[in-house]
Amino acid sequence: MKRRPSNAFLITIIVVGVLAVSAAAIFVRYGFAAAGSSAPGVALLLAAARLSMAALLLAPTWRNLRRARVEPGAWTLAALAGVFLGVHFGTWITSLAYTSVAASVTLVTSNPIWVALVGWLWLGDRVSRRTALGIAVATLGGVLIGLGGASGDAAGSNPLLGDGLALLGAWAVSGYFLLGREAQRRGLSTGQYVAVAYAAAALVLLPLPALFGTPYLGWPWGVYGAALGMALLSQLVGHTSFNWAIRYVAPALLTLAILFEPLGSGLLAYLFFGEVPGRLVFAGAAVLIAGVALAVSGD
Repeated sequence: MKRRPSNAFLITIIVVGVLAVSAAAIFVRYGFAAAGSSAPGVALLLAAARLSMAALLLAPTWRNLRRARVEPGAWTLAALAGVFLGVHFGTWITSLAYTSVAASVTLVTSNPIWVALVGWLWLGDRVSRRTALGIAVATLGGVLIGLGGASGDAAGSNPLLGDGLALLGAWAVSGYFLLGREAQRRGLSTGQYVAVAYAAAALVLLPLPALFGTPYLGWPWGVYGAALGMALLSQLVGHTSFNWAIRYVAPALLTLAILFEPLGSGLLAYLFFGEVPGRLVFAGAAVLIAGVALAVSGD
C-alpha cells in the first residue's frame, strides 16, 4: 500500500487545485469575449473543447490501461463519472452566459449538500442535526442568490436561468465525485481514472454544439486559447489534483476546501472584469458557504 503523503504536501496540492479551478470562470468569460457571443452553442463549444483537449493530452496514458488490475465495475464507474462530468461542464459553463461569476461558482460548489442528501435519501446514511441544519441554511443562501439575481443585483442577462443551470452543474459534479471515488477504491489509479473520465466527458459534450448550429472551426484563436487554458490549468491541474487528494483526504474535508473557489473566482472576476454583484448576492453566497461548511462539519 502506498504511503500517505504528508499533511503539508496534501494541503499544497489542494490549494493549487483550488487556485487552478478558480480561473476557469475567467477563461470562459474571455472565450465569450473572443467569440463575440455567449450563446449556449458557444458555451458548449468551450466545454467540449476543454474536455477534448484534456483527454487528448492524456491519450499517451491509454496504453497502460490494459495492465491495470481492478475490481469489477471500476471501468464502468469511471466512464459514468465522466458522463456526469460532461453534464456538469455543459450546464455550468452555459450558466456563466446568464449570471454573475460569483453566483454561478457559489452555486456550483454547493455539491457537499447534495452528496449528503443523496447519502441520506438513497444510500441510507444517517444525517446529523448539524448536517440537516446546514442543508437548510445553504438552501436559504441559494434562494437569496436567486432573489438577488432576479432583482438585478447580480450581473447577467437572465440570472434565474443562469443560477438554475449552475445548480444542475452542482448536482452533476456531486455524482462525478461519488462515482470517481468508488472507481478509485476499486483499483484505478488517479491517472487511469481521469484518462477514462475525461474522455467520456468529451464524448458527451462533443455533439452538443452542433445541435445548436455552432461550428467547431473558424473561431478566433482566443476561443481555442481559452479552452486550452481551462484544459491545462483548471482540468489537468485543478480537477486532477482533487481526484488525487480524495484518495487520502475525507470527502468532507476536500469539499470544504473547494468552498474557497467562489472567493477566488469572485476576486478574479473583479480584477479582470470589474464585476461586483449586488449585496443580496454577496449575502446569499456567504449564507450558502456557511451552510455547506456547517453540513460538512456535521458528518
